[in-house]
Amino acid sequence: MCFYSYLLGSEVKLIISWDEIWKLEKTSNVILTESIHVMAHGEDHYFSMLLHINETFVIMEQLADYSIKRLFDKEAFQREPALSDPLQITKRGLEAHAKSEQFRTFFRLPKEENLLEVHETFLWVPFSHFNTLGKICLSERYLCFASQDGSQCHIIIPMREVINVEKPDSSSRALTVCVRGKRALRFSEVRDYQRLANTLRSRCGISASPQHSASTEVIRGECQSLINHFEDNPDDVTLMVGQKDSSKAVSTEALMTVFHPQDVENLDPKMLKEKMKEQSWNIHFSEYGRGTSMFFTMKTRDLIVRGVPEALRGELWMLFSGAVNDMATHPGYYTDLVEQSLGTSTLATDEIERDLHRSLPEHPAFQSDTGISALRRVLTAYAYRNPKIGYCQAMNILTSVLLLYAKEEEAFWLLVAVCERMLPDYFNRRIIGALVDQAVFEDLIRENLPQLVEHMTDLSFFSSVSLSWFLTLFISVLPIESAVNVVDCFFYDGIKAILQLGLAVLDYNMEALISCHDDAEAVTILNKFFDSVTNKDSPLPPTVQQALVGNNDKESHFNVDISELIRDAYEKYGNIRSEEVESSRKRNKLHVIQTLEDTTKQNVIRVVTQEVRFGASHLDELYNLFKRQHFLCCYWTMKSPALLHHDPSLAYLEQYQLGFQQFTVLFYLLEPWTFCNPKSTLSLWVFRLIDENQDGLVNFKEFCYALDTLYSGSFTNKLKFLFKLHLPPAFTGSPLHLKEQRNQHLIPVTEDSSHLSRLAAFDLPEDGVIRKTPERGRGKVDLQAYLKQWQNEILKKEETIKDLPRINQSQFIQFSKTLYNIFHGDPEEESLYRAVAHVTSLLLRMEEVGRRLQEPSSPSESTKPAAAAGPSTEEASTTPESSDTCSSHNSQDVEVDWSFSFEQVLASLLNEPTIVSFFERPVDVHTKLGQARVAQLKLKANK
Repeated sequence: MCFYSYLLGSEVKLIISWDEIWKLEKTSNVILTESIHVMAHGEDHYFSMLLHINETFVIMEQLADYSIKRLFDKEAFQREPALSDPLQITKRGLEAHAKSEQFRTFFRLPKEENLLEVHETFLWVPFSHFNTLGKICLSERYLCFASQDGSQCHIIIPMREVINVEKPDSSSRALTVCVRGKRALRFSEVRDYQRLANTLRSRCGISASPQHSASTEVIRGECQSLINHFEDNPDDVTLMVGQKDSSKAVSTEALMTVFHPQDVENLDPKMLKEKMKEQSWNIHFSEYGRGTSMFFTMKTRDLIVRGVPEALRGELWMLFSGAVNDMATHPGYYTDLVEQSLGTSTLATDEIERDLHRSLPEHPAFQSDTGISALRRVLTAYAYRNPKIGYCQAMNILTSVLLLYAKEEEAFWLLVAVCERMLPDYFNRRIIGALVDQAVFEDLIRENLPQLVEHMTDLSFFSSVSLSWFLTLFISVLPIESAVNVVDCFFYDGIKAILQLGLAVLDYNMEALISCHDDAEAVTILNKFFDSVTNKDSPLPPTVQQALVGNNDKESHFNVDISELIRDAYEKYGNIRSEEVESSRKRNKLHVIQTLEDTTKQNVIRVVTQEVRFGASHLDELYNLFKRQHFLCCYWTMKSPALLHHDPSLAYLEQYQLGFQQFTVLFYLLEPWTFCNPKSTLSLWVFRLIDENQDGLVNFKEFCYALDTLYSGSFTNKLKFLFKLHLPPAFTGSPLHLKEQRNQHLIPVTEDSSHLSRLAAFDLPEDGVIRKTPERGRGKVDLQAYLKQWQNEILKKEETIKDLPRINQSQFIQFSKTLYNIFHGDPEEESLYRAVAHVTSLLLRMEEVGRRLQEPSSPSESTKPAAAAGPSTEEASTTPESSDTCSSHNSQDVEVDWSFSFEQVLASLLNEPTIVSFFERPVDVHTKLGQARVAQLKLKANK
């Protein structure tokens, strides 16, 4: 974001990167009626007097959201061509992306769906007997309708369920959509009904020809036979959603039906009430439909609040979450995942095995191998499907509850819906999504519970207490028979239901919380409250219920019914709108991410400080430059190595890394002698030397260690760095090879391809990502190898000058050229060049004297080793002969066999005061960092 002003001779320039913004909001005060507040680098900026402030703010929000997803989440937007290339982003593309996200969130649709068309229309609602005004929203595979008249009615129609599209009345611009199950939806007053009808036909594969009527009758006949089948077999619902038979290895029954089958003849009050609930839902199904084409209305929410019957819970969870559509469009997917992930050994599978027996251990289903095996298969399959998340704690608790009421495959798709759509960014290393929603929760506390805010000004306490509420949907704090009612509301209303219930819990305990003296007392109050929550209507036996276990000795303690608590939450806080929650999420996400980034930076600097001589302020500035270079690579390069190699499971020190191309740019700006321009092969040698683990990426610690040596190292350390620069693995070729390498480097290439080509010798995983730590998701891991590598790093001793190998002829020639490049442009360039020439000739004379002292008495014996000696021979062993022919022949061998130790080079250079003073000249780090900060973005702009 840039701002420019030139007023009364005063020029103001402001450049703020989107990744540096802490706060972005619309504000108003006495002086500025409306303004946009931007906080970055600890400074507040207010932009006002905009002609279209609302439109400007929306665009700024969209750009900030796009940048966060691309930079921090490493999202490449491959499914959206309009956003995949940052150079081609338009306002229209951002608006389309935002609308598609809202569309998917509202209707709980898969991520692949995009909003294609919107039509205003009236829909005939049979249960109310009137037309309701709303909009048709059309995507690739779904036809959706949402009312706009306050009736809160919406419906989702998968294209696979449509059997016919008719145009009964052109005068009313109406069309009728026939779906399976003898149902028809009549849309009227559609402005472009003809085109919409043709679009629906083409997407559903329905012909518009005259012969269509005959085929329609056939389809209707087939549908009627299916309907009759399901009427006779109501429990057989797998084929209804297009599923093929599951593998025998996968459980096909919900665990609750196995471990607690309902007794039809049981007529106790709880079972009678359960039957009444089922009857209420059956009446609702008869009026509003059942399955994927059911109408969602306010009456549906009322039934949810009262409680879902045990027998219908799994079916309704699948419907409300949208998981039923995922499963219908991916037949056999779960079974294949189970087979592929079977026997894999990863960090994720190790963590899963460790937590299996911690998942609802009191429940009989998870005291047997049946429940444990099903839980293992679902969690392992998901870790294999999504290695970016892999496995996180709290997933086991959530999945165990899903398995109680849903079949194994259904539980898997419910987990997909929760982790990837309903609770985005919750289940990862930094749980950003949960932290964002906790910030939203704090905002709602300030708005709705002012008395509590007055007493407890620091609301961070509620963030720490409520983390488990959000991560486990209250399952970890409530008894299971009560927690499932909360999950019912969550699948219907999303995170809004959890926020409402959290407010209701605090409101219920308001007086006790206000009177408490410290945080520990407040925690005790809330724990006692959760222990007292019961479900008086639960038909589960005492062996399954958890509330009875802890409350037998607390008969005098009050009890709270979960249905009443949920009803209270909806009555008091049901006015919270999902749009407001999403807006608050966007507003708080910036602050949460920047807080985490700041913590990460402090941790990295604390680790690096122990090994370098940079001050804290200089390391802070270096980190910002390094991170910005990483982000430039991620943002502007569509197939950046930083994106391809991103592994969120790595430690914070490894999260930001540079490939070769980005490294050369930043190193060129910071290195003290300007000897490494981005097109020189010397840059490649420096990169190879710094890249200790040879993975094609350099982290911040490696980068700082190299710069620290060049900035603050002693003369010996600086010379050792340059010496190692001309030894393998940095220097790998002969002069001829170096020429070819240089020519290749001068050819424009894609990001990092020149350096990554040398990594062909490494075995790469299937996804092409080079990983330095065990994968979280898929693939076998040799944990012993990593432990051994870790032990070697701990025991690694400091390298001495005697450990360095000798430098041969070609390496020494390049070393001399590097010295000339370093001294080029220096005020004392001429004297430095003479000093290098003097050192070179001195070393050659020393080598010649050394060979003569080692000359054997018999020339014939020395000929064989001389002939066998190659460029890599450590010690020269040739002997000059008296004849001219032999002398000329051996002179070539002598050139090949030159080699010098580091001690010889160091001793020779120490005799040249000019060179010593040059390398010991102090570097103004502050000025260098300031120049690099200004030049960093200019270089990108010039490109």
